[in-house]
Amino acid sequence: MSILGAAFALGAMLSACDDTIEMRRPPVYELPELPEIADIHCFKAPLYWSVYEYCYDREQSGMANSDMDLTPEQWDEIIDWVARELKPYGYDMVCTDGFIPMLAQDGTGYMTHYGSTSLKDLVAKCKAKGLKLGVYDNPLWIHGSNDIKIEGTDYTLGSLYYNGTDPILNESAANMWFNWAVAEHPGTREYIDGFFRHYAELGIDYIRMDFLSWYEDGKDRNIGIVGHGYGRESYARALSYIAESAKKYGIFTSLVMPHLNNDAEVEARYGNMVRIVADTAGGGWWHCSGQDRGKSYANWPNCMNMFDGFTYWSHISGREKVIMDGDFIRLNKFDTDAERQTVVSLQLMAGGPVTVADQPSTIGDLVKFYTNEEMLALNADRFVGRPLSDKLSNPDNRIWYGTMSDGTPVVGVFNRDDSPASFNIPFADLGFDGTWNVRDLWAHADEGSATALSATVPAHGCKIVKLTK
Repeated sequence: MSILGAAFALGAMLSACDDTIEMRRPPVYELPELPEIADIHCFKAPLYWSVYEYCYDREQSGMANSDMDLTPEQWDEIIDWVARELKPYGYDMVCTDGFIPMLAQDGTGYMTHYGSTSLKDLVAKCKAKGLKLGVYDNPLWIHGSNDIKIEGTDYTLGSLYYNGTDPILNESAANMWFNWAVAEHPGTREYIDGFFRHYAELGIDYIRMDFLSWYEDGKDRNIGIVGHGYGRESYARALSYIAESAKKYGIFTSLVMPHLNNDAEVEARYGNMVRIVADTAGGGWWHCSGQDRGKSYANWPNCMNMFDGFTYWSHISGREKVIMDGDFIRLNKFDTDAERQTVVSLQLMAGGPVTVADQPSTIGDLVKFYTNEEMLALNADRFVGRPLSDKLSNPDNRIWYGTMSDGTPVVGVFNRDDSPASFNIPFADLGFDGTWNVRDLWAHADEGSATALSATVPAHGCKIVKLTK
C-alpha cells in the first residue's frame, strides 16, 4: 500500500548499510501442526485493472485519504474503458485498493461501500460489462462498532480485539491504523467465515489482503514498530482460517506485505497469490529493476524491485503452487518501449498476474503492451517459468525458461543494464536438446531453426521466444 512510500524511501537509506548480504533469508520458526487445506492452488494468475495509480497520485499530491473518492461517472468511464480495451484480451476484473475509505454501513461489520459507492452498485456496473469486481480488504480488519454481533454466535466485534492479556511481541506499542481481530479469540473464525460469505453473496471472488506482516510481529523494516504483533503461531492460525473459508466460498486470496518467514511456508500453503516485492509507488524502471538491485532482506519487503523479487522467490512457485505477485504496472512511468516489454514479460514469464494501474487519462497509446496475445497465451496456459539461477548476484538470473502445458518450451532473456547486451544461450543448457523452430513473441515473427538463442538485446529490453519442432 503506497501510503508508506515516503517511509520506504527513508527506510531504504537507513538500512542500506546494515542489510546488504546477498540472499539474506527470513528466519525459521517452529510451528505447531497446522491444518492442510487441499487443492487451493487451482487458479491461474489474474489479469485485471486496479485503482492504485489514481489513488497513489492523489496521495502524493497531498490529498488526505479521507477526501479521496470516485464518482459514479468516473467508475463508468473506467469500467467502459477496461471492457472496451482490455476485456477482449482476457482482463476480466476491476479492483479497488486502499486509500479511499472502506465503510461498513449495513450493520454486519463488513465493508459495504468504497467511498461513496456501494460495492453492490460496483458489482452491477462491472457485471453489465462482462467484468468482475475485486476488493481490497482484510478478514482480520474490524470495520464495524464493538456491539455488533457476529452472525451465528453470541460474540461481538469488540470481543475480537486485543484484550490486554493476549501474548504479544511489542508490549509498549499500540496498533497503527488497523483494528485487528485476534485469531485465538472465540468468534474470530466465525467472523472470518462471515467475511468471505459476505463477499461471495455480493458476487466478489477476489480479495487482496494487505499489511499481513503488521499482524504477525507488528514490525515494518521501513518504519519500525507498528503494532502489537500477535506472533507467528497466531498469524499461521489466522491464515489457515482464511484459506479454509476462501476455499469454501470459491474466493481467490492475494496476500500482501508478508514477511515470508520459514521460506514462505505459511503463505505458500494458505494463499493463492503472494506479493514478493515492495510497493509499486512511482513505478517505472526503478521499481521494475533498479531499486536496491541485487539486495535482499530478512523481512518485509524482502526485495525492493520486481526482477529481484521474482528471482529470489522463484523456487516457491510453479503449476499447482502459490502464484508470485510483482505488484502493479504503470506503463506510463517507463521511458522506453523496451522497458515496457520487459515489465510485462517478466510478470508473464514468472507466472504472475498482469495488473494494469494506468488510467484511461494516463495510458496514451500504450495499451498494446498489455494486449500482446502471444504473450498472454502464457497466462491462459498457467505457464510458470524460472531463472537459470535464483542468486541475485548471478547474471544467469537474466535467463528465464519453462514449458507450457503441452511441453512447448518458452525462453526469455532480459537485459537489466543501461547498454545493449549480447546473449548466446544453447537450448540444450536449458534441457531442450536438438534443433528448434524459433518464434519471437514480441516481434510476432518466425526466425527459422536454431540450437541456441542468439540475440543482441537493447538496454532494459528483453527477447521472448517460443520453440517448436
